Amino acid sequence: MPINQLVHKACQARENAYAPYSRFRVGAALLSANGVIYTGCNIETSSLGLTICAERVALVKAISEGQSAFHAIAIASSTRKICMPCGACRQMLWDLAGNIDIILTEEDQPAKQMKLADLLPHAFNRQDLPE
Repeated sequence: MPINQLVHKACQARENAYAPYSRFRVGAALLSANGVIYTGCNIETSSLGLTICAERVALVKAISEGQSAFHAIAIASSTRKICMPCGACRQMLWDLAGNIDIILTEEDQPAKQMKLADLLPHAFNRQDLPE
C-alpha cells in the first residue's frame, strides 16, 4: 500500500476528532498485515485524563475486530508540524503491534518515517515479566 494512501486515511480520520477542549485534532490510520486499514481519532472528555488518542482508538478497533498483525500507522495532526505519539500510545503500539513503521505527517504529506523502536528504545514488554 502506498504511504500516501495511509496518510490520506489518517487525514480523513482527523476530521472526526472530538477535541472541544484542546482543539488539537489527530487522526491515525493503522495498516494490518492483511491490508485492512483501521482509523481512529482523538476523543476528549471533560475529565482530560479519560481522553483517548487517535493511535489507541485505531489499535483498539483493529484488535477488537480480530487483527493481531500490523505493518504501519500514519498519524496526522491539526498542526503544521509532525505529531509524535505520546508515551502511552508508544507502549500500547509496542505491546500490540510490535516494531511497526510510524509515518508522521506534516501538512498532510508524509514527513518522517521510522520504526517504533526508534521512538521507544529499550522498550518494556511481556518478555520482561516474570514467568
